[in-house]
Amino acid sequence: MLVAFNHVHLRYGQDRPVLTDIHLSVAPGSFHFLTGPSGAGKSSLLRLIYGSERPSEGHVTLFGQDMARLHRSELPAMRRRLGIVFQDFRLIPHMTALENAALPLRLAGAEENQVRAHVAELLDWVGLGNRAQALPSELSGGEQQRVAIARAVINKPRLLLADEPTGNVDDESALKLLHLFLELNKMGTAVLLATHQQVLVDRLGKPELRLRQGRLISTTVAEAA
Repeated sequence: MLVAFNHVHLRYGQDRPVLTDIHLSVAPGSFHFLTGPSGAGKSSLLRLIYGSERPSEGHVTLFGQDMARLHRSELPAMRRRLGIVFQDFRLIPHMTALENAALPLRLAGAEENQVRAHVAELLDWVGLGNRAQALPSELSGGEQQRVAIARAVINKPRLLLADEPTGNVDDESALKLLHLFLELNKMGTAVLLATHQQVLVDRLGKPELRLRQGRLISTTVAEAA
């Protein structure tokens, strides 16, 4: 399994638990929606996977490693095996779409000619081939989201985590984004996509993990495609 949660709890101080007794497995090549209303714990669950939070109780393993035993200095290397699409995009304002999407490759030390060729192809794939030199401020919300997706998948991750990737776009754009995730999944990347838009989940018919008040009430395990 790529991800496994075993009796995972998350709470902050004496506050009500954010997540309670979570059991979860995500298999290679799977596609899952993570659903629930705002405040259900979706973002917190994703943060536990990529290591920005640690469980109050229980164990989270990623690629077979216990995240609680992973030193902070080891997290960047672990995260390079992931693709993460954040709610707020986190694009660098003074960088073009191409430069933002290319950042993971450049940080990994790839040759510049390979970077430009690969990123140009990927921007074409997400429908932004003619916007490569645009700054984030010159892009619509949907276009910014597609740049964020391109950046997240540039290293061909085994697992893609997406936190409300369709929350800032209209329904038509949302469907286009979801089809990009489906195409990526067909190429072998496992996808865990958090959303509160149940209509999109129902339309695609993919397996669903449903959170309610911090508890996982639907636990269908993602199997390999």
